[in-house]
Amino acid sequence: MKIIAGVDEVGRGSLIGPVYAAAVILNKNIKKSKIKDSKKLNKNQREILAKYIKKNSIWSIGSASLKEIEKINILNASLLAMKRAIKKLKIKPNLILVDGNKSPKIKNHQIRTIIKGDQKIKEISAASIIAKVSRDKLIRKLSEKYKKYNWDLNSGYGTKTHLNALKRYGITKFHRKNFKPIHNILSLKKI
Repeated sequence: MKIIAGVDEVGRGSLIGPVYAAAVILNKNIKKSKIKDSKKLNKNQREILAKYIKKNSIWSIGSASLKEIEKINILNASLLAMKRAIKKLKIKPNLILVDGNKSPKIKNHQIRTIIKGDQKIKEISAASIIAKVSRDKLIRKLSEKYKKYNWDLNSGYGTKTHLNALKRYGITKFHRKNFKPIHNILSLKKI
């Protein structure tokens, strides 16, 4: 039997914190019809499905830290998070399907990229849900201390509210310094 793992990342476009990735091998008895791309689900639906997926699959999470993002850039950090998630799986899959057009390079692993894979492949959809719920949990925790930025609502993405809060209150230690809005604020301070 072919063992397929789906891999997806989350938080790549966020202005704060780490990037997360999940790798998921679905058990054959799981109801795949329930699983959808995480972006097509609300918070409550994602959390319910994440519990269901975790109970009925082999899964793992990988991440790349804020420092790693700033050192190697967001694309390479995303690939690093994916690689870490894949390496943490308890079973080695025969085939790894990654959302998008870039994948990590791992010796002795067959990896294929699928554009919009989170909408087409249930294993990738499941990975998108696990990664999103895991990262959102961290961001909600950070938001308790930094309420003014509304991270609990925007996950650290560059929404109007978040950008206005940046202008008003400045950057935090969790902001990605090499991302344009943050970099621009830091550049203005140096003038």
